Amino acid sequence: MTHPNLGEVHPPVYQAMLELDDRAARAAAESGLDARLVELVKIRASQLNGCAFCLRMHVADAIAHGESAERLAVIAAWWESQYFTEAERAALQLTERVTRIGDHGRLPDRGVDPAAHLDERQHAAVAWLVVVINAWNRIAITSHYPVGPED
Repeated sequence: MTHPNLGEVHPPVYQAMLELDDRAARAAAESGLDARLVELVKIRASQLNGCAFCLRMHVADAIAHGESAERLAVIAAWWESQYFTEAERAALQLTERVTRIGDHGRLPDRGVDPAAHLDERQHAAVAWLVVVINAWNRIAITSHYPVGPED
């Protein structure tokens, strides 16, 4: 079975996705969200969705923004660690809620209220980031983007 590269088959739709991504990134920056928090959100959503392509990309981006290997190692169990700030924990909780929206009744309570640690603009910016990365995850997985060691 062949898997079409969605962006190559319908470039205008892909371009619209790039524009949405850019606008979500600007909203995050304008609301004062740290670049490392933005990457943590993208990494966590990509973990939940099983998107190797986006994981590789956003882990590299996080490292470029100064993220530590220790924090990256425990992000999949962020609620069990003391590595993350309250704002990061709130963003990660929101990431899980939006990414697993269909499981709303079965989501574990991580003990974090995003509204207590993110203002309205930040909360909305994180939600947009999650919506966008979830779309990118689906594009990459559906298109079967190759993921392997880079030479």
